[in-house]
Amino acid sequence: MTELRDRHCQPCEGGVDPLDRDQARTLLAKLDDWSLDDDGTSIYKEFSFRNFYRTMSFVNAIAHIANVEGHHPDLEVGYSRCRVTWSTHAIDGLSDNDFICAAKIDALDTQ
Repeated sequence: MTELRDRHCQPCEGGVDPLDRDQARTLLAKLDDWSLDDDGTSIYKEFSFRNFYRTMSFVNAIAHIANVEGHHPDLEVGYSRCRVTWSTHAIDGLSDNDFICAAKIDALDTQ
């Protein structure tokens, strides 16, 4: 099976079912420290940085990944932190795309 980070997002305009909790947990196990929200419709992770410059560099790297993949996260940005939340809004839940993009973020050098 191809690693999540090596896959590419597929367009999702709705009309498909979101992943169920068991499917989400299986994919979540392939990621590094991401969490499933309480209602099972999104995954999230908080990243910490030494300063604002590194935080914003990370945010810009996420923006690049999101634009290349055509799939965009919700971001909460502070001076030395960024919380990234993935969900597929068109289906009000999770799709493979969310896990693919999370894996691509995990592959970034965040030091």
